[in-house]
Amino acid sequence: MTESPRSIAGTAPALPPGADEERFAGYGVMGQPFTSGHYLAFRHFAASSVGPGYESVWHRNPAREWVIYSSVAPEASCPRYYGSALADTRVADISVTWTGPFALTVEIPDKLVWDIELGRSAATAAMTGLGGVLPSALWRSPAVLSVMSRVAGPALGVGRVRLRGTTPNGQWFRTNPRMLWTVARTVARIDGVDIGPAGPLAEQTRLGEFWLPQRGMFAVGQAYFEQYDAARHKAGAAGS
Repeated sequence: MTESPRSIAGTAPALPPGADEERFAGYGVMGQPFTSGHYLAFRHFAASSVGPGYESVWHRNPAREWVIYSSVAPEASCPRYYGSALADTRVADISVTWTGPFALTVEIPDKLVWDIELGRSAATAAMTGLGGVLPSALWRSPAVLSVMSRVAGPALGVGRVRLRGTTPNGQWFRTNPRMLWTVARTVARIDGVDIGPAGPLAEQTRLGEFWLPQRGMFAVGQAYFEQYDAARHKAGAAGS
């Protein structure tokens, strides 16, 4: 793998097939814990089957309250699946600026400045190599994703991993991280205050059956969700 994450991120992703599923493609930091108890994640899904492409930032404070900021309405972004577990959802201007081949900054005006530097490890290189040769049909296999989940956690040092499961709002999910990098260094300021050094939480956090990594990980790939059904699933609003 010779391409940098910046060059890969600059290529518009194709929307994956699957007319009976809700689909997204793009990149982001799957999660980044901080020893202070804060937790950050972001998604840049340029391709979406439920609306325009969007950015979102996930933030958990030390009191374990989650807020998701999205560049589009909650009903067309991450709160569509995770909203019932959140303290709040907010629409905000979100920028993702690449400052180098392996460096980027995520900003929400007057709220967040998050600097990220990516790196490689033997484990991320191996997982990325596997992602490049594994047929699409196997990425859709529940059995294969379950095996990959069990292997990925200890191999990457991120704690528990689930690549398939159920979201807080009730839809099933399936994630396909095809390329991986570590977060080598990161600094984040919320409301102008440095939230402290990166490091694992005292207890790994999750939203529904989606476990957030205990180590910063950047991924390029696709995500699939069950189609929303108002009769069976919770609405996208926080606390619904």
